Amino acid sequence: MELNNTAQRYGLISQLFHWVMALLVIGLIVIGLYMVRLPINAWKLKLYGLHKEWGVLVLMMVALRLLWRFTQISPEYPLHMPLWQKLAAKSVHVAFYFFLFALPISGWMLSSASGLPVSFFGLFVMPDLVGPNQALRELLTQVHKWLGYGLIAALGAHVGAALQHHFIHKDDILRRMLP
Repeated sequence: MELNNTAQRYGLISQLFHWVMALLVIGLIVIGLYMVRLPINAWKLKLYGLHKEWGVLVLMMVALRLLWRFTQISPEYPLHMPLWQKLAAKSVHVAFYFFLFALPISGWMLSSASGLPVSFFGLFVMPDLVGPNQALRELLTQVHKWLGYGLIAALGAHVGAALQHHFIHKDDILRRMLP
């Protein structure tokens, strides 16, 4: 297996970034949707702490992934793929990068506005991006929530398109991201 991407398929490093981040993001979505419905208790606070720590990890990983992406070629689209699908695929990928930066940053700002520190697995504490501010906290709560819903929509489009290409078009779009 090649480490680098080729014109036909993604390399091992791109595949690792893709699948590890997919698991992290899906896990964060599930935890996020679950924890906000809980009454305030020790378990909810533990989940919030984990959500923040793993969110910081996603922010770091997406930065590395973007750097890696700029050093690599992308596999070519199948010849049968219409231009609108190519544009849609590119748009969803741009949306992913937007959401994967905006969500952790909005969550970090939300914690800062709440006066709650963001720890990175106990190794260090992230600096506050803003000071404690109730009105800003309320605004950022809504921003973070709706960015999350946007990410869920982009994720649904991405998975749906990959499955359509695999099962209906029977091309290699999905297979080129698998080892």
